[in-house]
Amino acid sequence: MSKTKTKFICQQCGYETPKWLGKCPGCGAWNSFAEEVETVVKTQGMNSSFLRTKEKPTPIINIESSVEQRVLTDNGELNRVLGGGFVPGSLILVGGDPGIGKSTLLLQTSHSLTKEGRKVLYISGEESIRQTKLRADRLDAVSPNLYVLCETNMEVVEEAIQEVQPDFLVIDSIQTVYHPSVSSAPGTVSQVRECTSHFMRIAKLKNIATVLVGHVTKEGAIAGPRLLEHMVDCVLYFEGERHHTYRVLRAVKNRFGSTNEIGIFEMRETGLAEVSNPSELFLSERPLGVAGSTVVASMEGTRPVLVEIQALVSSTNFPSPRRMATGIDHNRLSLIMAVLEKRVGLFLQSQDAYLNVAGGVKLDEPAVDLAVAISIASSFKEQPTQAYDAVFGEVGLTGEVRGVSRIDQRVKEAQKLGFRRVIMPEKSLKGWTPPKGIEVVGVSTVSEALKAALD
Repeated sequence: MSKTKTKFICQQCGYETPKWLGKCPGCGAWNSFAEEVETVVKTQGMNSSFLRTKEKPTPIINIESSVEQRVLTDNGELNRVLGGGFVPGSLILVGGDPGIGKSTLLLQTSHSLTKEGRKVLYISGEESIRQTKLRADRLDAVSPNLYVLCETNMEVVEEAIQEVQPDFLVIDSIQTVYHPSVSSAPGTVSQVRECTSHFMRIAKLKNIATVLVGHVTKEGAIAGPRLLEHMVDCVLYFEGERHHTYRVLRAVKNRFGSTNEIGIFEMRETGLAEVSNPSELFLSERPLGVAGSTVVASMEGTRPVLVEIQALVSSTNFPSPRRMATGIDHNRLSLIMAVLEKRVGLFLQSQDAYLNVAGGVKLDEPAVDLAVAISIASSFKEQPTQAYDAVFGEVGLTGEVRGVSRIDQRVKEAQKLGFRRVIMPEKSLKGWTPPKGIEVVGVSTVSEALKAALD
């Protein structure tokens, strides 16, 4: 009898080694190696008639160009994030914290597609069919074209797909599915990689739009190997605080549309409802005439969004002041405060600084720098900003304000919500005519921006 061979695989990146290591040489993660039995994967399912295909290399000039036909749902925010609806044959990965609403969103989407006469197969590896039925009753998402299966065996799932022949497939979640030919436990790198490969071939060969739900780690990244995000066509993150009613669906990868597109949803008793005007939502509770509050015109994908940035600067008795930021990179906050101290002359060495983006949105574009600088200076000087001013611009290390893109959309969004003045980079004004009814102030340095906003 041959001796069973084992190997250790990093659960973060898939790095393999014959012995256990404390730190992964591939990704640098600590204590991420798990022991798995080394076996040869038997790919009976891959060689079955269900997935067998034989194609010959074709010159690219002989391939007909065609526009992907999209499947629209009745949820405009989801259609926007996907780039115009689902593409048949696409493989989509959805990740998010537990209890954030992933299953609710997909069950509502499934019901929306069944109303158009499409077959949907919803495979749940975490809930029984009775639990899924209770959720569907609460969401009023019951339809004869919605098929539900509680199964985690990959071979049984393939048989169900062959029997139902769905137009839309949901796997909740990919970490619970296992292939019998792989000896490791469900959720390991080997199982996730093998099962995702099967679903990718099923989606492409059968032209089925497939959605995989993925668990996330405590750092917020999708659990499993990074290869998982490379294999799929679209990666969506469902974000938001569990104690708040608003959720943000963000696209970080999309082969059929724009990345960094966001959709805003509100969690209600009857499910998730789309928010068509997020700018109005984020500014609904904004205080007027308060120091440290500034409105920034940010671009999220192709959509302009007005968001309030709040800053609180207070003196500290400790030798090292605190720097805390919510919704903006912490290092970016430290950089802007250094620019204010060096180029503007604000003494911030003995000041604690707290920054918050209202509404739970995460802003990562450089155009929010100027609004952050004005908020910090406003709180430090105890001088409120103008209530109907919108700001955007990138701040350089020498104190200059650099130009940004899509200024026309940003200014029009501010004008639509009743703002009277926009402070923006002077360099962005070249070759562009501002619309009537709103004042546009161009600035070239942070000092000019502070003078225009606070004086």
